[in-house]
Amino acid sequence: MKHLKIGDKAPDFTTKDQVGNIIKLQDYYGKKLILFFYPKASTPGCTMEAKNLRDNYNELLNKGYQILGVSADSEKRQKNFCTKNELPFSLLADIEKEVINSYGVWGPKKFMGREYDGIHRTTFIIDEQGIIENIIEKVKTKDHTNQILNTSG
Repeated sequence: MKHLKIGDKAPDFTTKDQVGNIIKLQDYYGKKLILFFYPKASTPGCTMEAKNLRDNYNELLNKGYQILGVSADSEKRQKNFCTKNELPFSLLADIEKEVINSYGVWGPKKFMGREYDGIHRTTFIIDEQGIIENIIEKVKTKDHTNQILNTSG
């Protein structure tokens, strides 16, 4: 796993969102970006995290943030997740794991005694110049917005 640090330039990316739009990191230059990686659409923890960001979306927008979610799910699965939970932000369908790997969030995990490779739930706060301002590795799915607002500048 690659280890990005606060102050590093955020790795550039170009990929598709849940409806097939091409999304690039460059599209967000000049804005603050919450880039959150989650293991799998429509699972309990990922749903809780996405709904917490949805429920606080206007507050985050008012503070100058844009939001993008990323997982290795297909466009169709991301679209269903987005529609079912009325998410007002885009979800990237990173099936090839290019964004996931460039941010270093893919690696060994343990769950109920078994080991496997997967996405580590991690959020990157990226500033207006594309620099990583903060990294949240211990995401609290039910209270993620407060984590973001209380640890960002």
